[in-house]
Amino acid sequence: MQSVEVHGKVFNKSISGEKILSVVDAMAAKLSLDYKGKVPLFLCVLNGSFMFAADLLKRYKGDCQISFIKLSSYLGTKTTEEVKTVIGLNEEIKGRHIIILEDIIDSGITITHLVKDLARYEPESLKVATLLLKPDALRTNIKPDYVGIEIPNDFIIGYGLDYNGFARNLPDIYKIAE
Repeated sequence: MQSVEVHGKVFNKSISGEKILSVVDAMAAKLSLDYKGKVPLFLCVLNGSFMFAADLLKRYKGDCQISFIKLSSYLGTKTTEEVKTVIGLNEEIKGRHIIILEDIIDSGITITHLVKDLARYEPESLKVATLLLKPDALRTNIKPDYVGIEIPNDFIIGYGLDYNGFARNLPDIYKIAE
């Protein structure tokens, strides 16, 4: 599909599912090399990162664990700039290699909050891997360690990203039509 309509808004295809999986393959290969002989804990930030995390971990070569947290900072198409923890961390992370998996970093507010929070628990290392990065939207000094694709500051859906809870199941990524 070249375009989709979700709750009265039209979105045009921006990144194909094939391109996404190619980027995920490359990131998984890099992570596999960087963490060879280690057992990292991948921390998937729900809800948006579930597809990215699933595809990445299927391609990761090595022992690892995964856990999930849920943070909230969006309402509709805008950030509320307030980060709420909906589901918290259940694992002990002190002395562990932690890799946060994010679907997208735009303002950087959510990931900066999470990194500061997790650092208090003294992990051995704490890295951020994001499928998508909006450098023009960043309002913090966060520098993700692994970035799949840099994109413009458009509102997007698909491949885990949503508009009011809808369109996460699309295999491609779509940007809102002008």
